[in-house]
Amino acid sequence: MSQPGILNDAAIAALFDSGAISAPPFDADQVQPASLDLRVGEKAWRVRASFLPGAGSTVAEKLARFGLHEFTLTEGAVLETGCVYIVPLLESLDLPEGLAASANPKSSTGRLDIFTRVIADRAQSFDQVPAGYTGPLYLEISPRTFPVVVRRGSRLSQIRFRAGETILDAAALAGLHERETLVATSTPDISSNGIAMSIDLTPNDNGLIGYRGKRHTGVVDVDVKAACPVLDYWEPLIAQSDGDLVLDPDEFYILVSREAVHVPPDYAAEMVPFDPLVGEFRVHYAGFFDPGFGHSAAGGAGSRAVLEVRSHEVPFILEHGQTVGRLLYERMQERPKALYGSDLGSNYQAQGLKLSKHFY
Repeated sequence: MSQPGILNDAAIAALFDSGAISAPPFDADQVQPASLDLRVGEKAWRVRASFLPGAGSTVAEKLARFGLHEFTLTEGAVLETGCVYIVPLLESLDLPEGLAASANPKSSTGRLDIFTRVIADRAQSFDQVPAGYTGPLYLEISPRTFPVVVRRGSRLSQIRFRAGETILDAAALAGLHERETLVATSTPDISSNGIAMSIDLTPNDNGLIGYRGKRHTGVVDVDVKAACPVLDYWEPLIAQSDGDLVLDPDEFYILVSREAVHVPPDYAAEMVPFDPLVGEFRVHYAGFFDPGFGHSAAGGAGSRAVLEVRSHEVPFILEHGQTVGRLLYERMQERPKALYGSDLGSNYQAQGLKLSKHFY
């Protein structure tokens, strides 16, 4: 790992060839420009509660204590809302020293309100794999709004590999924005914590500003596209006269950013959770933006960020233009062979307000 940066698609494939990633052969589209989709394995456990193994324990040891029921995913199984499940992943790691990893839900997972986190043995934090880690990976899955069907090989999460310090500081980020226009706004809010993203509550031609997830729906098969009627699962949100949106506690919303986002080919980006001191809500479970997202040469001019939003303990008023998250940009070690978008037939390039690929 000679230079700092996020590993690209070719380098991820090389990790498999060298044995740093152990798994059944990759699916044809499993390696993304700056990440690897992770596949669930053959069995799952329903557990009493979420947990971290801690420095002195493995996930298997914790499952022996906290597991309620073990079942197979070979033919597919329904995961119910409000329950917590642990699933071994098909991919395990034997990372070289100096190479660490982090995980995040895939875009479609976040838009289904499936809360997922990757757990490594002896981990003291979710979604983080320390440099030099050797061992299995597990996925915590907790559907929040819709019950879902999951089977062996379903891909709900993704992992990025990074060598050294990769995050752009405020000066480097400002310089990159000056050259490449990272977000389409006249006065970007740039700091060491990234570049600000705000909410768009401007109605479209039909008055639509977003969607709210319905309760007590049918199941969603995570592996099947365009199988679920939108109105069976979502309540369209029509703009109100005052232009605001009141988030009801523990409801799930799909909204869109005001800014178009651009991730140049030599960089990757991640949406980070917003400061809880300025609003009792959480935005964007699925935070990875690949190189080429919103890049005009990859068919993505004008790609806005779809935002998964959930209010917590109290109702909260969102106003048009309110800051709801920040984008961190990181350097790639090398430019990917294929960019997000036209190179890969990506689902969410050139998007506006858009539900996941499962709905029609």
